[in-house]
Amino acid sequence: MAGGFAASGGGGGDYEGKVTAFVIMTCLVAATGGLLFGYDIGISGGVTSMDEFLLKFFPNVYHKEKNLKEGGSQYCKFNDHMLQLFTSSLYLAALVASFAASITTKAFGRKISMLIGGLIFLIGAVLNGAAMNLGVLILGRLLLGVGIGYANQSVPVYLSEMAPPKLRGALNVCFQMAVTLGILIANLVNYGTSTMKKNGWRVSLVLAAVPAVIMTVGAVFLPDTPNSLIDRGQKEEAKTMLQKIRGTSNVDNEFEDLIIASDMSKQVESPWGNIMKPRYRPQLTVAVLVPFFQQLTGINVIMFYAPVLFKTLGFGDGAALMTAVITGLVNVFATLISIFTVDRFGRRPLFLVGGTLMIICQIAVGSIIASVFGVDGLGTFSKGLGNITVAIICVYVAAFAWSWGPLGWLVPSEVFPMEIRSAGQSINVSVNMFFTFIIGQIFLTMLCELKFGLFFFFGGFVVIMTFFILFFLPETKGIPIEDVSRIWKSHWFWKKYMPADENTHV
Repeated sequence: MAGGFAASGGGGGDYEGKVTAFVIMTCLVAATGGLLFGYDIGISGGVTSMDEFLLKFFPNVYHKEKNLKEGGSQYCKFNDHMLQLFTSSLYLAALVASFAASITTKAFGRKISMLIGGLIFLIGAVLNGAAMNLGVLILGRLLLGVGIGYANQSVPVYLSEMAPPKLRGALNVCFQMAVTLGILIANLVNYGTSTMKKNGWRVSLVLAAVPAVIMTVGAVFLPDTPNSLIDRGQKEEAKTMLQKIRGTSNVDNEFEDLIIASDMSKQVESPWGNIMKPRYRPQLTVAVLVPFFQQLTGINVIMFYAPVLFKTLGFGDGAALMTAVITGLVNVFATLISIFTVDRFGRRPLFLVGGTLMIICQIAVGSIIASVFGVDGLGTFSKGLGNITVAIICVYVAAFAWSWGPLGWLVPSEVFPMEIRSAGQSINVSVNMFFTFIIGQIFLTMLCELKFGLFFFFGGFVVIMTFFILFFLPETKGIPIEDVSRIWKSHWFWKKYMPADENTHV
């Protein structure tokens, strides 16, 4: 065990308890759900840069790339809508699945949603590895998307509800750490399988079954959260679980607050209709804009298509995959910064510092590419300039990894009161998946059309989102999850949406 904590409860008392080994292990196991999301993000770009995979499923792209030496724009050599659909179809399925996951999570608990997500993802991984034609390949991707929709809807909420207030940020960021580890593992797998003479891409795709098995088995043994147990009428079990995760029998204040929050949530007949009311306008805005902005940072330009992007910059096949591994390592280590600082310094400072660095890096990368390729896309990177570009991209990845990466999932998962939490998290996931789908589907086309201007495009959005954080997002550090709603009453802009009789629970 490590230290204790006391946080002001909604009922005016203090929450007692310790940071128990049990709750840390429980949250770490649940956070492995992020491996599914991360592995898929990393694996997609790798296999789409493998010649054998391209020749089998996307021969037009393969021949276009091989014939580029006869002339043509570096910006456009991977521009193919079906190739983009392979990457993006998963996120469209995740968008739809997140709404079904909301119903499952509300009715049966968070762990059941994680179990369902793991099983469906497992089936999709097997189909992808065995695919003989593009139809089966896309079907497998859609099933992977359903699994990710369930996992991304349930895991952040599970972590926010299980964690003690003063460690909620760090334990929730473990989900993003699992995502970054998944990306790194996928990059390493791609680097290894690219040397195989045959079926390397199959090995890369079918190994997605490994994180699915980890999450599925883990979900079988995970306890459900006290919040979810209370919401389903199991109050005695909920109090016992609360005592276990807090390491003390004196949990009356926190338990009473959870009961009150649950009773209020049951007075809401339609969470989906209720979330549109003015009193929930701040939370709804966060649930929509934070995931929207997260995707418009341009990070998926790097993570989806890292090997493809680096090949465009002139790196060979092996060098492109190794460079993707390097950015994956940076991603992992920078996420550790967030884990160790998010509950000490808060969410806003990490957002603001990360956003500022990302703006600088986007402008720098766009300027370098413009100086080499110009508008016509004809040119070659020198080794030195290529290395400088990779270094700047690594700084950009690091800035994202301690800010918009983990906090883009943490903040929306902790701002909703219980009565609309499942609906709110579904909106968060669906917006995230929708814009991930859009970026995945059109990025290579945008690179072809906007050329180096694409990096300025994303840089402009990072400017806008940084100002949004500065002026419109209050700090949630250290506030009990069922008491977070009170922060909106004291905010200069959002307080006008709060009813005068609003208490701290709703």
